[in-house]
Amino acid sequence: MAVVDLHCHLLPGVDDGSKNMEISLELAADAVDNGVTHALLTPHHLNGVYVNHKADVLTATAKFAEQLQLNGIDLKVFPGQEVRINGDLLTAIDQDDILYADETGKYMMLEFPDNEVPAYTKAMIAEIEQRGVIPVIVHPERNTAILAKPELLLELIGQHDCLAQLTASSYVGTFGKKVANFSYQLIEAGQVNVLASDAHHLPGRKYEMRQAFEKLTKDFGADRAELFERSAENILNGNPVERPIVSEIKTKRRGLFGFRR
Repeated sequence: MAVVDLHCHLLPGVDDGSKNMEISLELAADAVDNGVTHALLTPHHLNGVYVNHKADVLTATAKFAEQLQLNGIDLKVFPGQEVRINGDLLTAIDQDDILYADETGKYMMLEFPDNEVPAYTKAMIAEIEQRGVIPVIVHPERNTAILAKPELLLELIGQHDCLAQLTASSYVGTFGKKVANFSYQLIEAGQVNVLASDAHHLPGRKYEMRQAFEKLTKDFGADRAELFERSAENILNGNPVERPIVSEIKTKRRGLFGFRR
């Protein structure tokens, strides 16, 4: 089975991730050391600071793939974007300026602002879904609004067809105990579907995928870890994703849940 990282900032000089090709190659080597075989490159797009148009990301990814081959780093890379929800998003979709997680345009890696879930989120997600796209909400465990009101994420998963991506470093405690505990609760409640690195060349933003999957196996069993791996591969390939049974966040008792299709 391929080990897919659906969210990383390895492209050089395009956002707050890698600053140059040398750093990008170091990050790619770290990915391989963590067992990653395939990586979706997801520079920030439309987040108010960075704009990485589809054509530019395609060109940058091709150049990076060439450098990986020249340097003997066995990592397959694919062009993508971490797309910020905002008023320009639907126009960008309609103007073909969005890169999806898969070549068929089925899954979009969708980011919220750090401190809120905008009031228009449900309406916009409905518009996105009408275009045949399933949003994959990235790092909900680090969104302060969702931390304070977990039902915000549950509503998006329950009322819409959204998936969610948990950051490996969040789960292993790099962002603190509160985020780590919430990450555990999201997995327990079936509200997240995949682990990804969200690797940057920043303090605390390194590759911790192997450690996270080891913890996932210990906490929830090998079946849950395999489900997460399989789900990431299915998203990359544009295939249906098997989803855990979703429930509300538990605050006291821990337990395992079955799966549904």
